[in-house]
Amino acid sequence: MSRGRSLCRGLAGAALGAIAARTAFTRATQAPRGDSVDDVFLGSGPSRDLWARTNFRGEKVTLLEGPALAAGTCAAALLTPGVPGRLRMATVTAATGAAGFGAYDDISGSSSARGFKGHLGALARGEVTTGAVKVAGIGLTGLLAGAMVERRPVDALVNGALIAGSANLLNLFDLRPGRAAKVGLIAGFPALAGPAAGAVGPVLGATAALLPEDLGERAMMGDAGANALGAVLGVSAAAALPRPARVGMLGAVVGLTLASEFVSFSKVISATPPLRALDDVGRRPAPGPQAPDTATGADHRSGVRPSDGKDTPPITVPAQQSLQTTRRHSNGGPDRT
Repeated sequence: MSRGRSLCRGLAGAALGAIAARTAFTRATQAPRGDSVDDVFLGSGPSRDLWARTNFRGEKVTLLEGPALAAGTCAAALLTPGVPGRLRMATVTAATGAAGFGAYDDISGSSSARGFKGHLGALARGEVTTGAVKVAGIGLTGLLAGAMVERRPVDALVNGALIAGSANLLNLFDLRPGRAAKVGLIAGFPALAGPAAGAVGPVLGATAALLPEDLGERAMMGDAGANALGAVLGVSAAAALPRPARVGMLGAVVGLTLASEFVSFSKVISATPPLRALDDVGRRPAPGPQAPDTATGADHRSGVRPSDGKDTPPITVPAQQSLQTTRRHSNGGPDRT
């Protein structure tokens, strides 16, 4: 297939993904009869309070961006014309699995264990954390999606590891408004004209459509959105690259994930002017001096320490403004397992 046709297919998928994600987000945050928009969108109503968080400004935000991103991606992947059936189903499987297990960790997770070390330590003590469940679930759905892309055992295994690893890696960047979305858009853009355009287009469109909500600090991806975005990028790489390139990319993903246990991605970005400038594009000005978050530290918008951070103390919010601050906000974190 020519690059021009692939690009057209990718752009069509992106348009469908943007429309579907915006529609899903609007419907999810629409106030039912008798409730105000503030009750639903910001989580004051009983039907939405599981998705509500309070950011470091003391403002209420919603985690519904993540499920909307995944829903828009899946709908567009099913509707985009000309996508091979196996690639279509691999995309839906990866996005659904990553978002589902990510949402479980978003809602039910605690801060008792952080990072791979924390979860492995908890397992050694006989404790099964929500992060461990998420890792296992995304790993299994990643393997299933990888086998849909390529049936040969070795390729299926490499693909599955790449999909699951990419899901986790994207989540490491979800520590500032819009950061994970920008990383995903930059990483996926070259694939719009490649053989996996029908897989990557929908998730890029959905991500771009919801980016203003993220940058405006009205909503956040959470594990559901960041994991889904990373997983679909992994599917597109698995479908487009030869085995040696996939193995090399998997090595890079594993290397970055391990590095996040020891190196602060946020500090690296802050210390690199071009990266810092890109990271700040579209973001609201900071309210004042704040404790630095790290790839293993406090969440970028929550007064609650994320479950996988470890070097930065949480930023507290005023008690009168806090909403569910006892419930861990799981939008990002170092190794958000």
